[in-house]
Amino acid sequence: MNIPRYIRLGSLVRKTTKNLSEFTDFFFLYYLKRKVVNFSHLFEKHKNYLVKFLLMKRGRYNRPFLHMATMGVLSVGVLIGPYLADTYPVFTQQARANTDLAFAENQQQSIETTDNVFSTDRSEKPRDKVLTYTVQKGDTISTIAKKFGISTDTIKWSNDLSSDAISVGDNLKIIPVTGILHKVGKGESIYTIAKKYDTEAQKIVDFPFNEFANPETFALVDGQELIVPDGIKPDVSQNQRNTIKQQQQTFFAQGAAPAVSAGGFSFPLPGSTGVSQYASWYHMALDMTAPIGTPVVAAHNGTVTQVSIGSWDGGYGNNVWISDGQGTDTHYAHMSSVSVSVGQSVAGGRTVLGLSGNTGRSTGPHLHFEVRRNGALQNPLLYLR
Repeated sequence: MNIPRYIRLGSLVRKTTKNLSEFTDFFFLYYLKRKVVNFSHLFEKHKNYLVKFLLMKRGRYNRPFLHMATMGVLSVGVLIGPYLADTYPVFTQQARANTDLAFAENQQQSIETTDNVFSTDRSEKPRDKVLTYTVQKGDTISTIAKKFGISTDTIKWSNDLSSDAISVGDNLKIIPVTGILHKVGKGESIYTIAKKYDTEAQKIVDFPFNEFANPETFALVDGQELIVPDGIKPDVSQNQRNTIKQQQQTFFAQGAAPAVSAGGFSFPLPGSTGVSQYASWYHMALDMTAPIGTPVVAAHNGTVTQVSIGSWDGGYGNNVWISDGQGTDTHYAHMSSVSVSVGQSVAGGRTVLGLSGNTGRSTGPHLHFEVRRNGALQNPLLYLR
């Protein structure tokens, strides 16, 4: 019995469709789903290792990430640009003609040249690496230090110079900040290194491009290089050491009653022994030393907007945010305890917010104090004085 060809073809199509449907159901409802579930379990199991790795490498991958993000945005723009141009044809011939006419009229007025038209200004950007600078004609240690925003002593110590004598063509090692570049030896810690160079361990921790094997205990790896901000070379004489310390403009607050500045700000730690770290591009805040349990008072009138207790909170530990309702916020971190709550009104120089401590990303008892204006960090010392 001969079966018509169209019947056989129809049967083949139905079988193929059925097999394809069964394969699709199997692939999407079983195989792919199983793979996704397995990957999710695997990710949940190992994500803590990824988090720790990224914390240890904080600051190192910000530049590659920004580059990749920029390339991604540009790629999307290139892909969808023609579609948008066809969909929204706003640049008509008349608009193009008007634009060309306006350009022709302005061209004669806007093009001006100067003698240094091809010169390039050095942009002020945070540096995370040690640079090699070749001495140019007319350079001195002082002018090079000013160019890179570090001290002359830093350049001398980094290059083992005993005098200010340099020659054209010399290669100088330039570290990112005033201080010391230290190679970690066996058994060293941030505390022994800070003591060796007469600085604060907290400064080493706060420098964003220093890396630690454990970001919570600040463990170091033998042989790694560490930037020691404001470090002083051990063999410097006591007189020179005193001069360097004076140049760092150590500021002490004395007396039990806080003095209120003209802007309505008061010193938040009236019993503090001083400021252990001033504001810088990588630490736009003041670190004020005080024994654990010293009362912390509000530096400015306002309302408590945020309180964090018993958590790491990005390294701030126990901390309090206060807003004056007019764009100025004050922030108090590393406290041992907090005695205010969200929504509570506080009076500058009078209301006790809690007690100073050593919580969060802290190497010793102190108060981390920030001032923000419209969300931008400010130098708190300009408000307190």
